Formats: sequence, C-alpha cells, structure tokens
Amino acid sequence: MVLLVAMLQHSTLASMYIPNINKMADKAKAVDFMKRFSFATIITSKNNFPIATHLPFVIKEENDQLFLLSHVAKQNEQWKHIEGSMVLVIFSEPHAYISPTNYEQDLNVPTWNYIAVHAYGKGQLITKHEDVIDLLQSTIGNYEASYREQWNRLPEKYRYGQMMGIVAFKIEVTEIQAKEKLSQNKTRKEQQKIIDALSASKDTNERITAEYMKQNLQQK
Repeated sequence: MVLLVAMLQHSTLASMYIPNINKMADKAKAVDFMKRFSFATIITSKNNFPIATHLPFVIKEENDQLFLLSHVAKQNEQWKHIEGSMVLVIFSEPHAYISPTNYEQDLNVPTWNYIAVHAYGKGQLITKHEDVIDLLQSTIGNYEASYREQWNRLPEKYRYGQMMGIVAFKIEVTEIQAKEKLSQNKTRKEQQKIIDALSASKDTNERITAEYMKQNLQQK
C-alpha cells in the first residue's frame, strides 16, 4: 500500500498538467478507474518517435505492486520496444462537453470535463507458454468469463496457433498520475446544474461523467 500511494505523490517524470484542485490523490480510486475503463493506450518510443496501440488490459495488484498485462499481435512491431525503456499507458473514458449555460454568470466559456490516469512503468515480455496461457485466462475472466468454457474446448492445435500469433507482456507500474477535471472550481449550485444536465443526456459518456461528479460533490 505504501509503495502504491507513493506512485501518486512523488513524480520524478515530466508530469501531466494537473492543477491541485483536479488531482486524484486516492490510489484505490485511480486503480478502480483503471479496472473499470481498462481499454487503454500504450505508448512507447522508437528513435525518439512515439508509437501507440489501443489494447485491453488486465490490472493486477500483487504484494503492494501494480501490474498491467496485455498482448499485441506479433505483426505489431511495437512489442519490440516495450522492454528497455519507460512505457506510458493512458486510461481515459468518460468525458463531457460543459456548456456555459450551466453557470450563474455570463462571463464564462465552454470547457470539457474528464478523468484520465497515466501509468508509467517498466515493460517485460511474457515468454513462457504457461504464463501466456495464464494471461489469456485472466483476460477472458475479466471481459467474458462465460467464454472460458468455449475457449477450453477449442482444439489445442487451434489455441496454440492463436497464441503463436501474439506477444504477451506486463508492465510494472512505477508511477501514476491521475486527474479528475469535474468542475471543482465552480460553485456547488453550478456543479449540481451540470450534474442534472449530464444525467439527463442520452450519451453514456455524459451520464458516467455526471456519476463521477456526483460522487465528488458528495465527498465535500
């Protein structure tokens, strides 16, 4: 627990811009967000040029350490740059346009509310066959546990062929930078008006943003 909390408190890297009012200092909240919105973007660098891939991740906590596990197609050469340098994984999902009509004063402009977690760490390829199997089983359990029975009864040759077409990896997280921009700089009345507007939206992203805003407002 101490190590994971430190990830949120002591940045040794170039930081995401996070005003103090928007800082998510609760480690458990950040990890819960990563688990809920686990389809993320992994960013590495090749010859000083950034490369990104969008992947589903399994988030595991082991002995006070946080690990992100996933796999890419073997034809995706980004896997060659996961080891040996710092890796960034960005988790972000709910976001919403905020209209100035929600504010009490006309002297305002539109903005955007959102939550984002940046996880930095050291990458390691998973090469042992049994460990790749464990990762795939964890992925199935995380995203569609009912599929496990079908996967297990597929011909072994077919499953082996599928596994030969991927490269599995894990990232040991060394730092987390988490931001929740949820109109904390506005009055309670204005925040509630925004929550009401977003809650009534047909857009799922906006309703989820309202959910997080409501939680934040209740904690005050």
